[in-house]
Amino acid sequence: MGEMGEVRIRRALPRDEKALAELDRLTWSPEHSVMPRPAPGGHFYDRFHLPEHFLVAELGDRVVGYTRLVQPLLQPSAAHVRQIQGLAVDPAAQGRGVGRLLLEAAVAEARRQGASKLTLRVLSGNTTARRLYERLGFTVEGVLKDEFLIEGRGVDDVLMALFL
Repeated sequence: MGEMGEVRIRRALPRDEKALAELDRLTWSPEHSVMPRPAPGGHFYDRFHLPEHFLVAELGDRVVGYTRLVQPLLQPSAAHVRQIQGLAVDPAAQGRGVGRLLLEAAVAEARRQGASKLTLRVLSGNTTARRLYERLGFTVEGVLKDEFLIEGRGVDDVLMALFL
């Protein structure tokens, strides 16, 4: 796949939709998603998920990861908060720091947008992601017990934040 020096983080473009939809399907797992498995050939963007909400990681000329960064509540009183809503890295590129680079870019972009707080939600069983978030300074702000019923069992939703 190439060396880490070839990883480039950029804002998503409309032309990335097919690659992002495939990446979303490829990385889907009940361990870290509350959404149904994406259908092959489905759309990635919609009126709530626009290209400008996403940062993508490229390795060479391939999209190998993405994260979504948005203001979760569109109220003036919450204008200082941004939220990471999704992080995916191609299994073939995992372990190369792609997720860390995407998160660092999201932190920088949140700061650029004037945010003072960055939040995210992660399923309790997704220990790999939780460790990554903790290494970058995110701390647990709360846990919603049995917030989701996935494959017949209750799964906690862990709320994490980083003050910028």
